[in-house]
Amino acid sequence: MTPGLTARLDRISTNDRYLIVPMDHGITMGAVKGLVDIESTIDGVTRGGADAVLTQKGIADRVHDNKNGAGYIVHANASTTIGPDENDKRMTATAEEAVRAGADAVSLHLNVGSDYEPKQIEDLAALTDDADRLGLPVLAMAYARGPGVDGADPESLGHAVRLAEELGADVVKTGYSGDGDSFERVTESTRLPVVIAGGSKGTDRETVEMVRGAMDGGAAGVSMGRSIFQHDDPEGIASAVSAIVHDGADVDEALRAGGFAEA
Repeated sequence: MTPGLTARLDRISTNDRYLIVPMDHGITMGAVKGLVDIESTIDGVTRGGADAVLTQKGIADRVHDNKNGAGYIVHANASTTIGPDENDKRMTATAEEAVRAGADAVSLHLNVGSDYEPKQIEDLAALTDDADRLGLPVLAMAYARGPGVDGADPESLGHAVRLAEELGADVVKTGYSGDGDSFERVTESTRLPVVIAGGSKGTDRETVEMVRGAMDGGAAGVSMGRSIFQHDDPEGIASAVSAIVHDGADVDEALRAGGFAEA
């Protein structure tokens, strides 16, 4: 691992633990709640303890002045909810473009098991090669997703994260299997740090319970989008998640850290 790669990984994590808030959903879904005034949202989640935020390259200038020293990741592919197939992610950035946008890392989404898996494997392999020459970390968002694929099956998720390692990623994001015990099968499938996706938006307690379970199963953190940036209190829910990821808090302690009455 080069000094540049190590330094940039440190910028998107804290003591090898990751709280990443992806906010690239504007290209996917439009200017939904939390993304209209994305500057305020970025300010809130980073004040709450997010290590890094993630967007598409085109709004980098709306990120840097508002991230309070946190890291920045540029996402390199996309699709839309109104297009012909949301699983068909097309390239939107290169590693060099991510660097020009001021990114500390670059990310790419692939659906392992989908009809688009072959092309997305090629895309990730090319991206890791280009990023390696720049000392730029790659976050692979590797989901088990496609016809007949159970997106919460630990074996399928384990296959997805191992694929990311085999193709040269530095950190891998995937779905959650539902409980800590089964998630151990996922995290043991790779030596990469594994972070979980947020999944469907639930209650505050459900969100932090999921994070606690994933961490107990060997996760290195989370990459949670809508559960955080669309929350009525993005800073508070980020603080609650951060308490688990960074401080080892239990569920009730985390809820209190976020200032939520149900704790």
